[in-house]
Order: sequence, then structure tokens, then C-alpha cells
Amino acid sequence: MPSLSVRKLDEDTFRQLRVQAAKHGVSMEEEVRRIIKRAVTTPENLGDLAVRLFSAAYNGDELRLPQRETHAPATFK
Repeated sequence: MPSLSVRKLDEDTFRQLRVQAAKHGVSMEEEVRRIIKRAVTTPENLGDLAVRLFSAAYNGDELRLPQRETHAPATFK
């Protein structure tokens, strides 16, 4: 399997990466693999992209929309 070394990474980026990896419960190496994969993978459609980007904000749950009252269509004379 190929490998990659990243040189000259600034300290702040390194620290943020370490914090993000810890937040996701993975190693820094795994976090970098995930970031690279997301960056180079094209979603099938816009909906897939929206789910990938925003599902974490809803704790992975599906977005539940409230029931709406339906109205009779307008009539014109």
C-alpha cells in the first residue's frame, strides 16, 4: 500500500489536526486518510454531499420535517 509523508506542516495546523482526530476518536494518521479521501472523492449527487457535510450537525439522524397543513389550490376566474 502506498504511503505519503507531509513535510513543513505548521504547528497550528498540526495541533488542529490532533484535536480533530481526538474528537473523532481516531489516530491522526486515520484522520488524515479520511480528510484526503473526502477531498478527492466526488459525491454521486448534491444530496449526497449535503448529507455528508451536515449529518454530523444532526448527530447522524435524518432530518425530520414537521407535518404541514395542505391548502386547496387557488382558483382564478
